[in-house]
Order: sequence, then structure tokens, then C-alpha cells
Amino acid sequence: MNITVYLGANEGRDPAMKEAVEELGRWIGESGNALVYGGSRSGLMGRLAHSVLTAGGEVTGVEPQFFIDSEVQYDGLTRLIVTQDMTERKTRMIELGDAFIAFPGGTGTLEEITEVMSKVSLGHLDAPCILYDLDGYYAGLKALLAHMVKMGLSSPERQSGIYFAKELDEIKSILKRA
Repeated sequence: MNITVYLGANEGRDPAMKEAVEELGRWIGESGNALVYGGSRSGLMGRLAHSVLTAGGEVTGVEPQFFIDSEVQYDGLTRLIVTQDMTERKTRMIELGDAFIAFPGGTGTLEEITEVMSKVSLGHLDAPCILYDLDGYYAGLKALLAHMVKMGLSSPERQSGIYFAKELDEIKSILKRA
């Protein structure tokens, strides 16, 4: 299974994020799944790729040309796909993925996973969309989705492929059912 993971190119301030992203990467690598991610060597992105590769897994990076020009790509990936821009990058990452995980990240991570959430809710993508709610990181988004349902602007059926997981074991369980 190709697991597309969206996450930040920054390290973050919480050491638990570094440990959790490395644990996720080791599991992807050891389980025979493959990683699709943004292609950077920086921050949490670099840690994730390194942990998958170290565990013997395959990693596909999808990086826009302007990041290649800035030399932020992770050298030594199994495969690096260079796109013209961020829009093409998002499209390719969705095309390549069988499951999608948003690890804690910034506005770019949020933009990428909300596109996946929208496609899942519209029935245009039949794949699990998992928000890794490490230490309540996505609690506000979870509350917003519940509020959308309460206000009649969404429904439980429309959100049925969107999951929140607090730990790796929950992610594994969701992916087994998918």
C-alpha cells in the first residue's frame, strides 16, 4: 500500500512529534508499505523519509521544481518526482496514494489534507483519510467537523472516510479495515 503522509518541513517544538514520526516511518518501512511524501530532507519530513529508508522501505518524494532549485530535496530516495508547482505536486501525491495521513504540520499540511478530505466526502476518492491527532493536535479540526454536522452543513455519511487517530496502533487498525 502506498501511504501518502503530509507533514511539516519544520521540526516542531515537541520532542514527542519527532519520536512519533520516526515510529510511523519505521512501521511503514517494516510493514512492506511504501511512503509517498513531499520529498524534503528538512524537519519532520526528513525524519520520516530517513526512518522509512532505514527500516528497508521504499520512499517516493514529490517535490516542485522550485524546491529542487533550493536544494531541499532528500537525496537517496527510492524515487523522486519533480513537478512544476505545488498544485501538480498535490495532484500527484493523491494519485499515488492508497491511504492518506496528516501528521502534525503547518498550513501546507492543512491545505493538502483538506483537499483529500473534500475528495473523500464527495466520493471522488475511496481511501482512508487519517488525521494523526498526536496530543490533541487536530482536536480543533475534529470539533469543526462535528460543528458542520450539527449545523446541517455536512453529515456523518459525508465524513465517513475521515478518521482521527491518537496513536500509531489506531492508524494500523484503520488501515487494516480499509
